[in-house]
Amino acid sequence: MQTSSDRHEYPAHWEADVVLRDGGTARIRPITADDAERLVSFYEQVSDESKYYRFFAPYPRLSAKDVHRFTHHDFVDRVGLAATVGDDFIGTVRYDRIGAGGRPATGAEADEAEVAFLVQDAHQGRGVASALLEHIAAVARERGIRRFAAEVLPANTKMIKVFTDAGYTQKRSFEDGVVRLEFGLEPTDRSLAVQYAREQRAEARSVQRLLAPGAVAVIGTGRTPGGVGRSILGNIRDGGFTGRLYAVNGALPEGQKELDGVPAFRSVRDIDGPVDVAVVAVPAERVPEVVAECGEHDVQGLVVVSAGYAESGPEGRDRQRALVRQARSYGMRIIGPNSFGVINTAPEVRLNASLAPEMPRAGRIGLFAQSGAIGVALLSRLHRRGGGVTGVTGLSTFVSSGNRADVSGNDVLQYWYEDADTDVALMYLESIGNPRKFTRLARRTAAAKPLVVVQGARHGAGPRGHAVRATQLPHATVSALLRQAGVIRVDTITDLVDAGLLLARQPLPAGPRVAILGNSESLGLLTYDACLAEGLRPHPPQDLTTAASAADFHAALSRALADDSSDAVVVTAIPSVGEGSVGDAALAEALRSAAAERPTKPVLVVHVELGGLAEALSAATSTAPQPGAASGPDPAPRTGERAEPRATADEGATADDKGAPAPSPEDARPDDAPPEGPHPLPAYPAAERAVRALAQAVAYGQWRRDAADPGKVPEYEDIDERGAATLIDGLLARGQGLSLTTDATCELLAAYGVHVHRALPAPTPDAAAEAARALGHPVALKATAPHLRHRADLGGVRLDLADEEQLRRAYAELTELFGSPEELRPVVQRMAPRGVDTVVRAVIDPAAGAVLSFGLAGAASQLLGDMAHRLIPVTDRDATSLVRSIRTAPLLFGWRGSAPVDTPALEELMLRVSRLVHDHPEVVAVTLEPVVVAPHGVSVLGASVRLAPPPARDDLGPRTLPAY
Repeated sequence: MQTSSDRHEYPAHWEADVVLRDGGTARIRPITADDAERLVSFYEQVSDESKYYRFFAPYPRLSAKDVHRFTHHDFVDRVGLAATVGDDFIGTVRYDRIGAGGRPATGAEADEAEVAFLVQDAHQGRGVASALLEHIAAVARERGIRRFAAEVLPANTKMIKVFTDAGYTQKRSFEDGVVRLEFGLEPTDRSLAVQYAREQRAEARSVQRLLAPGAVAVIGTGRTPGGVGRSILGNIRDGGFTGRLYAVNGALPEGQKELDGVPAFRSVRDIDGPVDVAVVAVPAERVPEVVAECGEHDVQGLVVVSAGYAESGPEGRDRQRALVRQARSYGMRIIGPNSFGVINTAPEVRLNASLAPEMPRAGRIGLFAQSGAIGVALLSRLHRRGGGVTGVTGLSTFVSSGNRADVSGNDVLQYWYEDADTDVALMYLESIGNPRKFTRLARRTAAAKPLVVVQGARHGAGPRGHAVRATQLPHATVSALLRQAGVIRVDTITDLVDAGLLLARQPLPAGPRVAILGNSESLGLLTYDACLAEGLRPHPPQDLTTAASAADFHAALSRALADDSSDAVVVTAIPSVGEGSVGDAALAEALRSAAAERPTKPVLVVHVELGGLAEALSAATSTAPQPGAASGPDPAPRTGERAEPRATADEGATADDKGAPAPSPEDARPDDAPPEGPHPLPAYPAAERAVRALAQAVAYGQWRRDAADPGKVPEYEDIDERGAATLIDGLLARGQGLSLTTDATCELLAAYGVHVHRALPAPTPDAAAEAARALGHPVALKATAPHLRHRADLGGVRLDLADEEQLRRAYAELTELFGSPEELRPVVQRMAPRGVDTVVRAVIDPAAGAVLSFGLAGAASQLLGDMAHRLIPVTDRDATSLVRSIRTAPLLFGWRGSAPVDTPALEELMLRVSRLVHDHPEVVAVTLEPVVVAPHGVSVLGASVRLAPPPARDDLGPRTLPAY
C-alpha cells in the first residue's frame, strides 16, 4: 500500500503480462512499498558488474534509504516498474521527472525524465529491458513526459543497445566519461516497426516451444485403458515422438514405473530431468495443483484439454481467468483449456499430442481451429483419400485452441509467418479477440503465404468460452476488411479445404483467364458457367469426346498450358467404359507429366465418381513419407538434458531487434512460383467447388501483386491540421461526447478541404424566400425531419426551383402533404450539379479500428447493403479500389449511355475524410450524405460529425498479452 503522501492511487491498468524474447512470459507491474523485501532479494542476486553499471561505483547492497526511495513512488513524477516471474523480481526500471539542469521537478511544465534499468544477470538476453522500456515509456507519456534521458557507462554496451535499438528519435553526447542519451517518446514508424518485430519473434518462439518440445509429460493418464489422458499418451507414443515422453498419474501404485511402455510418475516433480510441455487431462478442480507442480519444475508450456471452464458458465469463467494468471506467474503459456490438442509432423519432432487417433501425413498446410469438433472434421477431410476433396494431403502443424484463454490465432500466425515447413495457413475462427492486431498480422502473413479463413458464429455471439471485445461492425464489414488484408475468406469448411489444397499444390494464377478441356461436353459447360458466375474469364470448353485417350489428354493439356491467353487450366473427366477406355492410372500420369513440363500455371481436375483417378493423381507425388525414403529421426537427447526446440528461420539473428522484419519463407522464390519439387494435381468432385477455389486463388494472386505497391496516403497542402485540433479540443471541453452543430461540422470539415453546401433553415415561406435570395436561384427545398431525411422517394424534396413563385408553391405543397413546418424542419439549399448520389462514412470501431465506407445513397446501400469498406488510413490505391468495389459501381462509369462522373474528385474526398479521422481519433464518426458526384466535381449536400474522447489504441501501446 502507498502512504498518504502519495499523490495517486495504485495504477492497476499499468499491470500487464508480456512475452519475452525466448517465448517465456513475465508480468510487469508498478513497484509499491510492499515490495521492499523483494527488491532487496532481487538486488542480492545481481552481479557486482551489473551493480557497477547501474550506480557507476561499487554498490554491494542497498541501504534502508535506497530501499525506501526505490519502493515509494507518487506514480506521476516518480515511477518504478518491475518485471516479475512468480513472486520474484527479474528486472526493474524507474524514471524521475527532471527540470532544467537535470534537477528533480514536478508538474506538467517539466516534460523530461531520467530513466534507469537493472536486470538480473540470469535473465539478461531475454528482452526484459526492452519490454520494460516500452511500458515505462507508455506510462511516461500518460503522465505528460515527452522525453527520456539516460546516463550509461561506455562499457555497458547491452544497455546502450537497448536504447539505440528502440527506434525513438534520439541524440547522444559524451561527457565526463559517461554516455548521455536523450530521446523523444512519441511512437515513430521505426519504433513501431521495432516493437512489432520483437512481438513477432517473442510470440512465434512461445508457440514454437509448445509445438517442438524435447520432453512431454501427459498428466492425468488413467490406470485403466481409455480416457482422454491415456488416449493422448498412446497417440504421442504411436506417432513416433522423437523426444522424451512421460506419464503422470497421482494415483499410480507405489513402485509402478511404466504405463503402456512409457516411464510413469506420480508427480511431474518426480521426473528426473526437464519437461518442456505438459498435457493436462485432469478434472478442472485439480488443475491448479498440477499447474503449480509444473511451474515449480520449470515446465515451459501447457496444453490443457480439461473442460469445465468458461464454456460452462460464470464460475468456469472465473476458474479460467485464475488458470491463466497462475500459469503466467510461472512464465508458462497455455493452449486451451478445452483444447483438442496439438500436432507437429516435422520428422525431427513427430508430435501428436491430440485426441486424433492417427498421425496426419506430413505436408505443407498449417491448420488452426478454435473448435475441437471442427478440428476433427478438418483433420479427417485432409487425411482421408475418398469423398470430399480427394487425394493425399499433408499437415505441417495443427493447433486446437479450445477456449483460447491464452494462445490465440494471432500467436499461431506469428509462428507460421516464419515457419519454413508451412506454405499455406488454414484457420477456423469462431471469434477474433483482437481484430486490429489480427488484420495487421494477416496482411503481413498473406504477403508471404496464403491465409484461408472460415469464420463460425457469424450471425450471433461467439462461444461462451471466448472472451472478446464487442464490435459495432456487421459481419459483412469485418469480412471486407479481412479481404483487404489479403485473407482468403470462405464460408464453409469444405471451401476451406478446397482452397487450401489448391494453394498448397499449385502456383498462383497470373490472371482470371481459364482454359477448360475434358471428355464431357456437359461437364465442360457446367465448368464454363461456374467460371462466369465467379467472375473469371473462361475460354470455350474444348471437348475431347468420351473416346479421348490418355495421350489425347496429355496433348490437350500441354497445348493449354503453352497458350499465353490462359492463366489456369481446368480438366474435366468422366468415367469411360468399353474396350480401349482410358484407365485411371494412365490418365493421372498423362495429366501429371503434362503439368510438370510447364509448372507455371495451376491445373485443377474435376472428376465424377472417379476415386481411383483422384488417388492416382496424388499418390506418386504425395508429401507423405515414403517407405524407406526418409532418414531416421535425430537421436533423442540423453535423459537429464533439455532438448532445444527446432530453430526458427531467424534464430540467432539480431535484425528483429532493429526493426527489420523476420525473413519470409517465400524469400527464396518468386511470389507466383510453384512449390519446389513435383506437386500433385488437386481433384474435385464438382465443377463449382473447383472453380470457386480457383476464383479465390485468382483474387489472392491479384492482391499479392497489388500489395507490392500499396499506394500512399496523399499530403494536401490546404489541410489545416493544427486548426482542426484546436477546434476539436475546444468542442470536447464542453462534454465527453457530442454531435456537432451544422456550423461546427462545416468548419471542421473545411479545415480538411471538405466543403459542405450551406443549407439555410426555412421555418416560414418568407424565411425560405429570403434564404433563396441569399443563396441564389435555382434552389432545392428539403424536409429534414428524421422520417423524411434523405428520402426523395417520399416526396420530401423539391428540386430546381427557379424563382420565388416556384419556391412558395413548393413550400405550400410540402406543408399540405406532410404537416407543419415544425414537423418538417424545411431547409433551402442551392442546387448542385446533377450526378450520382453517394454516401461516404467513417467510424472508429472499438475492436477493428477506424473504417471508411462508401456506397450509393438510397436503396442500394440501405436496402441491399451494397457498401465497400477499407481500413483507415486509406491510400490512393485503396480509394480507387473502394469506388470500384460496390456492385452498383457501373452507375459511376457511364452505365447504359449515361455520362461518367468525376470519380477522381470522389476519391480525393474520401482520402480527405480518411486523413481527418486518422489525424484526429477524437472524430469517432463522420457521415457525408448525399455526396453528389457530377461529371465535373462533387457536391457534399449533408454532413454530420460526432466527437468523443479517443478509444484506447492497444496497437500503439507497449506489447501486452490479452487479459482474458
